[in-house]
Amino acid sequence: MPLSSLGGSTRPAIMPVMEEALKTSYRPIRSFVLRQGRITVAQARALDEYLPRWQIDSRTPWQDPWKGVRPLLLEIGFGNGEHLAALATHRPDWGCIGAEVHAPGVGALLLRLMETNTDNVRIVHGDVVTWLNTLPDALLHCIIIQFPDPWPKKRQQKRRMIQAEFALLLSRLLQPGGALQLATDWAHYAEQMRAVLNATPGLENVDPDGGYVPPPDNRILTRFERRGQRLGHPVFDLCYRRGP
Repeated sequence: MPLSSLGGSTRPAIMPVMEEALKTSYRPIRSFVLRQGRITVAQARALDEYLPRWQIDSRTPWQDPWKGVRPLLLEIGFGNGEHLAALATHRPDWGCIGAEVHAPGVGALLLRLMETNTDNVRIVHGDVVTWLNTLPDALLHCIIIQFPDPWPKKRQQKRRMIQAEFALLLSRLLQPGGALQLATDWAHYAEQMRAVLNATPGLENVDPDGGYVPPPDNRILTRFERRGQRLGHPVFDLCYRRGP
């Protein structure tokens, strides 16, 4: 099944990014903060009763839940699971893996999977970076990162997920021809992503000018994005292919 149909850049370039965005840091990436949040009774029950069925244990060596017969897709930070559940429904022959640290979001996704009787999704509930480092090369056909925490304050930006070291890891995990799709509604973070990923060996920007792309066909309009639109935030989409 093809991935998405992607065209050229439709958005103008924005401010140049500082060279620091391209520097590799060997400090482990900690791109999230575990917030208490509110979890509903139904979500908590879903975690207790349903998570064992769909969970990938990130502490054990990789074993493909689908025995190597399906192309594999990974969404990092799936939020409430709205996009991942829809994607799994539209690609029933794919293996769709979602990673999320926040329990309410995992519970919400589990409830969606139960409602739709979807069985081609598996969940990593925890710090995805540690788990990704244990995976074999060229495992994934597609990686999706949508609206990661922008850490807008200057002193916080070292926490941003898309940094040079992490970009190299993503490149390693993609199969040749595989796609890396990203979206953010923070202009400065979009430019940092573009600078870092354009400079990452093995990744090729789908836009011939090295810029942004139209939203991919597989990306649905989520509640988070609709909120951003109401606030007047433009969304910047990026797509990269793994070279041969």
